[in-house]
Amino acid sequence: MGILDIEVWGKDSKKREERLGTCKVDISALPLKQANCLELPLESCPGTLLMLVTLTPCAGVSVSDLCVCPLADPSERKQISQRYCLQNSLKDMKDVGILQVKVLKAVDLVAADFSGKSDPFCLLELGNDRLQTHTIYKNLNPEWNKVFTFPIKDIHDVLEVTVFDEDGDKPPDFLGKVAIPLLSIRDGQPNGYVLKNKDLEQAFKGVIYLEMDLIYNPVKASIRTFTPREKRFVEDSRKLSKKILSRDVDRVKRITMAIWNTIQFLKSCFQWESTLRSTIAFVHHKGEPLLYVKCTLFSGNIGLCL
Repeated sequence: MGILDIEVWGKDSKKREERLGTCKVDISALPLKQANCLELPLESCPGTLLMLVTLTPCAGVSVSDLCVCPLADPSERKQISQRYCLQNSLKDMKDVGILQVKVLKAVDLVAADFSGKSDPFCLLELGNDRLQTHTIYKNLNPEWNKVFTFPIKDIHDVLEVTVFDEDGDKPPDFLGKVAIPLLSIRDGQPNGYVLKNKDLEQAFKGVIYLEMDLIYNPVKASIRTFTPREKRFVEDSRKLSKKILSRDVDRVKRITMAIWNTIQFLKSCFQWESTLRSTIAFVHHKGEPLLYVKCTLFSGNIGLCL
């Protein structure tokens, strides 16, 4: 364990993000399995970050180079396979299996900089576990050659690999994404995956090459299927729905027309454009409100009593 770098970001009303400050925590100095309340002054701006940190060992999570790939060692692979064999189906029910991902390279990425290059790195997410590669600067065909190991808690999870462009103090730019269900993984087969957009609906630009190995206990995996899924700690921000936006715009139009017609009706009554209509309206107004308009706008109600 080493130094944990923390960045604090803010977002204004225009959804622009800005880094407010940074601080560091020496993880090696903290006791394990104990809640540690830390008050950390921010380095680059006034203010303090108050946080609660609990260190819990998590078996199976690691990052290494290709030369020290865990499952490449026959003896280590045999030991891991033995841990998830059928004879151990009733031991540590939360430890379902292990996933090893080799992030080899990417080709033909989008140029995010004015120089026609990018500074790409990869973020890998499986459940609440998140690991990332180093950044390769000024390159559209980066080679990371890193090995990531994740513990499997739910065999129905999906591995998400996102390529970003590092942009200094600003939020990284999106360069493409792939989502791979664990059950679709074929052990030890290098594959090229076409990068897609953020919604995974359309092809983006570029291909990423991954090689994956999955070892798990089928009995534990089956039992975990009937238990609630682990809650995601990192949630995506709510996206703007074009369908909802179109519906709300239509509502505003209809409400605007209703109010306009009401105003024109009242105007005609006061101007006595129709003697009969104006007389009935004012006689009726003595007993109760002349008109009540109830409009539903988005999630609230607007009442107009005339």
